[in-house]
Amino acid sequence: MLVKTFSSAVYGINATTVTVETLVCPGIHYHIVGLPDSTIKESLHRIESAIVSAGYRMPRQKIVVNLAPADIRKGGSAYDLSIALGILAASGQIHEPLLTDYIMLGELSLDGNIQPVKGALPVALQAKQDGLKGIILPIANAREAAVVQDLDVLAASNLQDVIHFFNEQQKLQQIRIDIEDEFLHHINNYEVDFADVKGQENIKRALEIAAAGGHNVILIGPPGAGKTMLAKRLPTILPPLHLDESLETTKIHSVAGQLSALSSLMTVRPFRAPHHTTSDVALVGGGSSPQPGEISLAHHGVLFLDELPEFKRSVLEVMRQPLESRSITISRAKFSVDYPASFMLIAAMNPCPCGYYNHPEKECICGSAVVHRYLSRISGPLLDRIDLHVEVTPVDFNELSSVKNAEKSEIIRERVIQARKIQAKRFVNFADIHNNAQMNTPTVRQICQVNRSGKQLLQTAMERLGLSARAYDRILKVSRTIADMDGSEEIETRHLAEAIHFRSLDRENWAG
Repeated sequence: MLVKTFSSAVYGINATTVTVETLVCPGIHYHIVGLPDSTIKESLHRIESAIVSAGYRMPRQKIVVNLAPADIRKGGSAYDLSIALGILAASGQIHEPLLTDYIMLGELSLDGNIQPVKGALPVALQAKQDGLKGIILPIANAREAAVVQDLDVLAASNLQDVIHFFNEQQKLQQIRIDIEDEFLHHINNYEVDFADVKGQENIKRALEIAAAGGHNVILIGPPGAGKTMLAKRLPTILPPLHLDESLETTKIHSVAGQLSALSSLMTVRPFRAPHHTTSDVALVGGGSSPQPGEISLAHHGVLFLDELPEFKRSVLEVMRQPLESRSITISRAKFSVDYPASFMLIAAMNPCPCGYYNHPEKECICGSAVVHRYLSRISGPLLDRIDLHVEVTPVDFNELSSVKNAEKSEIIRERVIQARKIQAKRFVNFADIHNNAQMNTPTVRQICQVNRSGKQLLQTAMERLGLSARAYDRILKVSRTIADMDGSEEIETRHLAEAIHFRSLDRENWAG
């Protein structure tokens, strides 16, 4: 007897519905075809034990399972549940009329329990698009799938419950989530706040500018100056996620298996901080079965690279293309997958190996050649993609002991939101530009016009401070953001002066 059930394959952050055709006929041996990987080929051993544990029998006949379409590779253990139900239906042990209404996902344990899988959200979105009634999946994945409205999301803990459901002996738990309530309730759920930071007003100002224009930042300062503490608070002043941004970010984390059983929708911008020993594959994504890397997990959020010069040069260089294109393509011999990677980069570093170059109190023991060699670990092309270079100095005792309340993140965020609204209006006719940091050179020339006094200031800065040519466009972009924060239509001299102040690493002889 031939029976069809449905499962799904995830490629990148999108899913493709897979038809599981199961035939039980006279003969011997089990066969799974349709480009399955070793995990799927091994599934019949798990399935047999699970069926027996549920009180049913495994047919002692020839079983052929075809995963269609047969020209795309299938991988993972999520097909266990669909194959098991196909075998039971094809052998006449369960009713089959309802089988084609649902996509079924789940890895089976030997005792019949259903284990969680990756990618439940993109699968649920595809099930709705294909017009299916619902999706049956493990309890641990139910909340993320329930984000999809107008789709029956049924949660099961073991195979026996699913069998009883199709035999109409009991119902499965249907999970429902009010997506708007869920989104709005947790939208400001941050554990840190800029109000906790004593002093560092110049650095707070730089991070506010970065958030307002979507600019990448590098913080340079001695150990203990507060670089990491400040970086962790950057997401708290970014504009809240829009619902479509939240869904896209949640899909990436779902595919990567990063969502907990209690999670449904990511409502705050992600903050990823990989260790400096991370590999290039871990950072940008990949592997034999490609998975999203840290830059994709930071999509619509912040990627923080602490101790930047300590990262391997090859790791840093692979970020150059994603920083420009805001996506990453992982190519293999027979297929390729695309992952979005639109993130803000914030990096932190010591100014020298000992950490005390330019320190107001402690003496640096590194020679100028050592400092230059240390800074040269960061390539010019990567530095070219960072708009703000900010020197962080230690906070003195008077500021640390002050009882004065610092400005809260929500107040700073309101100013950032207003600046982003101005940019959204400005770039409404630009398909791939949403903030000032994303402007290309022709757009900078068109948008960032300066008057005669502004040009004179730029010329003076280039000559006297020894600013590099690559600093020119960056200064214009940042000054445009500062003007937006001031509500000014024109870029004024004071806006340019502040932008020039944040180009430390472009100054000649900065390191001696």
